[in-house]
Order: sequence, then structure tokens, then C-alpha cells
Amino acid sequence: MTQPIFLVGPRACGKTTVGDALAQATGFTCIDTDHWLAAHTGMTVAEIVEKEGWDGFRRRESEALRAVTAASTVIATGGGMVLSEANRQFMREHGVVIYLSAPAHVLASRLAAVPEPGQRPTLTGKTIIDEVAEVLAERETLYRAAAHHVVDAAGERDAIVTRALAALHLAQAS
Repeated sequence: MTQPIFLVGPRACGKTTVGDALAQATGFTCIDTDHWLAAHTGMTVAEIVEKEGWDGFRRRESEALRAVTAASTVIATGGGMVLSEANRQFMREHGVVIYLSAPAHVLASRLAAVPEPGQRPTLTGKTIIDEVAEVLAERETLYRAAAHHVVDAAGERDAIVTRALAALHLAQAS
């Protein structure tokens, strides 16, 4: 298999961490769209949002998705990448999409443990657990609609990678 692997899911589900380990396990390269965007704009996600608003950021995010899509690449997308129907369709048509699913309390715990305000600006202005629960409820259907495979991402990195590799093996057998 050489087609791109897109990892989707909410903040703190492990897209970048799992993406790096999955890339190492497959011999692929891992690219995080938020990191790529920051490197190419010279601004953090929070700075882009402050300067251009969420609409400007979402436009840039969609451009980044297309720019980084290549064979033998694991692409860790931003949590809101699935908000665009065009992005969901693009990922499904150009690679294998894995939704890293985890409950809101796990995501909130991870965010509280490693806060990254420059990379993770608040979406609602609410407390971490309230924001995570609200955003997850709004996007759950979109993550599932984009995904070819849903992988439980509530545990440790190595277990998540093992589950993702098993899902990819199933994709190869099809």
C-alpha cells in the first residue's frame, strides 16, 4: 500500500503522535497539516485565526491538505478538517481515512495535561471538558462520514498504532 493515510479526529485524539509512529511502522513520511501550515505561513494556528478569522484558517487548512497529499504519507489533519464536505470527499477519494475516536473525558484530560494555546485556540471559550464535549458532539458524524476505518484512540499510543495497522491490513486485503 502506498496511498496516503489520513488521520482525522478531534483535538488530542493522537493524530500527530499516532501519525509519527504509524509512519515509522510503515516506512511512510508523516505530515501534520497544522504544523505544515505554521511553517509555510510563519504563524501559529492561533495567529492565523486572530488575523484571518476561522474562515480564513479553514481556507488555508484546505489548501494545506491538498498540498501535502502524496503517496506513502501519513497526514495528521487538524480537528476541523472534516467540516468541509470537499475535504471529506478529497480524503476518501485520495487515500485511506482513519478516525481516531476517543471519549470527551479522555480528550479533555490530554488537553489539560499538555495545553498548547498557540496550536489549540479555544473554539467556544468554554471550559476544556465542556468545549471538547460540545465540539465532539457536533463533529462525530462528520468524522465517521469521512472515515474508512474507526480506531479506538482512548488507550496508549502503541495499542492505537497496532489497531490502525490492523485496519490498514484489512484495507489491503479488500
